[in-house]
Formats: sequence, structure tokens, C-alpha cells
Amino acid sequence: MTKPDNESWMLKGTAQDEQSITKDWQLVGQDLIDGVLVREVVNVQRTFGYLVELYRADWGLDEFGVDQVFQSILEPGGLSAWHAHAVTTDRLFINFGRMRIALYDARDDSPTFGKVNTFIYGAHRPALVVVPPRVWHGVQAVDKTGPSSLINIVDHAYLYDKPDHYRLPEDTDQIPYRFPRL
Repeated sequence: MTKPDNESWMLKGTAQDEQSITKDWQLVGQDLIDGVLVREVVNVQRTFGYLVELYRADWGLDEFGVDQVFQSILEPGGLSAWHAHAVTTDRLFINFGRMRIALYDARDDSPTFGKVNTFIYGAHRPALVVVPPRVWHGVQAVDKTGPSSLINIVDHAYLYDKPDHYRLPEDTDQIPYRFPRL
């Protein structure tokens, strides 16, 4: 693309967007937290609508098995934050609506200690986000037209008598990220 000769149409304070995605639809400029993996997937058009693969072991994202699959429904603006697991790996897939996923690396032995990652994915732009143990995370429904749905494919099933689930309040000062009010 060539730059226009006359830039008088630009208003004061105009800033050009930075590249956010490659031609292959890979994210640009977001260094992932150590152990976090993201695989965007493609909706396959079918005569009845579309089909999307949520998870495949042969993608090679991680070597862990699947012990439980569950769904969480969040109403518009609904927020589930902050939580982490000592041993469980979460694999988050938003299958309906749109959600913001925020991650924070509080592992002092990690090369990405202190790093924050945020993503917005959903039915129109599907992706699987793998969240390793000990990484704090939260999800927020950003689709204002109705509920959003998240599927979690975990390697360790929820233990009812001793949950591997640790929480902090959504407004904790220990995590340098605030979910926006919707």
C-alpha cells in the first residue's frame, strides 16, 4: 500500500494501528506467559451450519490427558476471576458468544514472572487457550446480546472433597490487571 500524497484528511491526534495479527492469523506483539499455548481453529462450513474441533491430542499443545470436560455459562458482563490451580491444566474454549480471558504469571520461578496476557475469543473466532498450573486466570463475558459459554477440558477432574482451586477477589492489588466494566 502506498502512502497518500495529501494527508490533510488526518485529524489532530491520529495514530496508525500497529500490526496485531499476521497474514496467517497469528497474534503479534503478545509474548505468551511461559507454558501458555494458543491454537486458533477454523470453523468448517457444513450444509447444516458449521463444525469446529475443540481439542485434539495430535495438535501437540501439551502431553496431558483429558480427565474431565465441563461448561460454564456467563451472563453478559459476567466475570469469574481470579483463580489458579496447583496441578491442573485448563484448556479453555469459548464455544458460544465472546469472552475475554486474562492470565497472570505469579510463578517466581518462571521466565515470564509478572507477565499478563489477555485474549478475546468466541464462536466467530475460536481458539483453544492452554493455561498451565499456577497461572492465575479469569474470564469475562463480553458479548452484550446474551450469555457466553466456555468449555474447559482439564487434565485432572475436580476433586469435590479437596478442590485444586484457589481464588482471589477480582479487584485484588496482587494482580496488575483490571477487567473492564461492561
